[in-house]
Amino acid sequence: MAAPDTARSREAILQLTAERAGHCAFFFDFDGTLAPIQEDPETVHPADGIVEALGELSRRLGKVVIVSARPAGFLRERFADLPDVAVFGLYGLEVQRPGGLVETDPSAAPFVQVMSDLADRARAELPAGTRVEYKRLSVAVHYRNAPHLAPEVEQWAKERAGELGLRLQAGRMVVELKPPGQRDKGSVLREETEGHSCAWYFGDDVADLRAFDALTAREAADPDFVGVRVAVANAESGHALIEAADIHVDAPEDVPALLRTLLSQL
Repeated sequence: MAAPDTARSREAILQLTAERAGHCAFFFDFDGTLAPIQEDPETVHPADGIVEALGELSRRLGKVVIVSARPAGFLRERFADLPDVAVFGLYGLEVQRPGGLVETDPSAAPFVQVMSDLADRARAELPAGTRVEYKRLSVAVHYRNAPHLAPEVEQWAKERAGELGLRLQAGRMVVELKPPGQRDKGSVLREETEGHSCAWYFGDDVADLRAFDALTAREAADPDFVGVRVAVANAESGHALIEAADIHVDAPEDVPALLRTLLSQL
């Protein structure tokens, strides 16, 4: 993969994208990418200028998609002013396309009760200082307010994953348990870039590497395809993402300026 801002210059990337205007899709993670991380996940909202920038991008270039660990309903609330933007929640286990209802991946539907029971168990068994986030199809356990609990939380999650046949997803001061199967951000990118000659993905955490990898694989299979990997820096878990990125910015608040620069090239 490309090193940050070096293998192709930012100017070259913008030019290649402008040449494919109308055939390019833009994908964005949410937490840490479009919104600053907060201690309470429910208080997170898009950074200043994000909604306006995504709206302009959607109007002028077409396909804009949010791909997040958050439930689709949460994402739709945060982007209610952007009805033409599709949202993929829970790593793609939920999707709401413009004008449609939330659809659940059939492979995950049998795990609704499993996750409800697991959330109750997490609240009962994990120590004070952890925050249990129940998402219907997954359970995330946050330890941002108590970093010293990381080993205990991660061991508990590992044991429950083995016991219940679930997948583990590590993140920024969080570990998440989700249904088995191969649905992730990479599979969303593989499906949703079909028919496009260009795609950008913006992310900040280790789960976003799957999306980066999908763009790299698509470029290998189609020499005319342009994949652009954008890393939003974070000191907790973003080192691997920076190394794999074509472009990086320092914070969610910097994303609108990059998008405005792109739009100015058109």
